[in-house]
Amino acid sequence: MKLKITTLSLMVAVVLFTGCASIVSKNTYPLIIRSTPTEATISVTDIKGKEVYVGTTPATVSLKSGAGYFRKAGYSVKFSMDGYDDKVVPVHFGLDGWYFGNLVFGGLIGLLIIDPATGSMYKLKTEFLNESLKQSSADSRSGKLRIYSKNEIPSDWQEHLILLSE
Repeated sequence: MKLKITTLSLMVAVVLFTGCASIVSKNTYPLIIRSTPTEATISVTDIKGKEVYVGTTPATVSLKSGAGYFRKAGYSVKFSMDGYDDKVVPVHFGLDGWYFGNLVFGGLIGLLIIDPATGSMYKLKTEFLNESLKQSSADSRSGKLRIYSKNEIPSDWQEHLILLSE
């Protein structure tokens, strides 16, 4: 009889003091980040502007799904590499379907307190980023801007020159 009461008490405590999404889901998610070309520098920034990760591609970054009580997280990933244009890509979180399991299992405590406080009510929408970087328009061959003197200009370019003043 004692065992049955203890088991029943434990089951009731689990239902009353946990949220459905906190049990079934998680509050941190891995984001796989790749780029073409590889070895691009990446910087991951949260919605408050705080840098949470710096590294190079390929990388796997663990991101929190919540940004506070009833606030989902949001991030941006900045790709940069010499000779290529910088690229910024947003990372979004959305409502986790398991959050609504609180209506059946977690009750009001899970619905209004536990899942919103832990961030478990949100789920990563973007599981991986695979971005192609565009070569910089300054000089796509070397990644550098070059200034020529009049004598250094290639002959096949000279026919396109325009005299601005004398």
